[in-house]
Amino acid sequence: MQHIEYRRGAREMAAPVLGMAAWGLVTGVAMVKSGLTVAQALAMTLFVFAGSAQLASLPLIAAGAPLWVLLLTAFCVNLRFVIFSAQWQPYFGHLPLRQRLLMMYVAGDVTYVNFLRRYPEARAQPGQIEYYWGAVHVNWLGWQSASVLGVLAADAVPTHWGLGFAGVLALLGLAYSLMNERVLLWVALVAGAVSIATYHLPLRLNIVCAIAVAGALGWWLDRRHG
Repeated sequence: MQHIEYRRGAREMAAPVLGMAAWGLVTGVAMVKSGLTVAQALAMTLFVFAGSAQLASLPLIAAGAPLWVLLLTAFCVNLRFVIFSAQWQPYFGHLPLRQRLLMMYVAGDVTYVNFLRRYPEARAQPGQIEYYWGAVHVNWLGWQSASVLGVLAADAVPTHWGLGFAGVLALLGLAYSLMNERVLLWVALVAGAVSIATYHLPLRLNIVCAIAVAGALGWWLDRRHG
């Protein structure tokens, strides 16, 4: 596309997509290493397209966790998209439902931040849709190409390479770029502390605990300083 806002959205997503690609590569390898077939892993990365939820669910799938635990974990990890959708509503609420559903499928954390930085005033304006698609196209292609590569090359990657740690570093880099307020920093620190303190819980329920406490703290801090 030649629209100036499309090109701007794509350009501003080009730098952070490198971290997304590293995360996608690790996720692709992790899906196969966790016991999924290549076909299952490819279907998961193409249809789910939610890296944090994928990584959180893989140990549960490998451990044979009950379905309700798997669904609850994925739901909690993706709760942030409810907030994203509410923030995007003034911009895209007038669009047809089918178009909005497609836009939500390709939505991402960094694209959300970039979009609100570009359009801080919550109202529909010319160029917003083009900017959004420019950003999400780069994000989606970067993630999927790296994730598919990880799936296809997983058997050739030795486990002792420590790709899990590389994934953690990629996530930390992305998270740090999003913490531009003191409230967000406190929420992140508390979430990390709770996750470590409850690490002994089975079925990775420490993740659910960390999300619940962080969400409650963020809501309380926002109300206090709002």
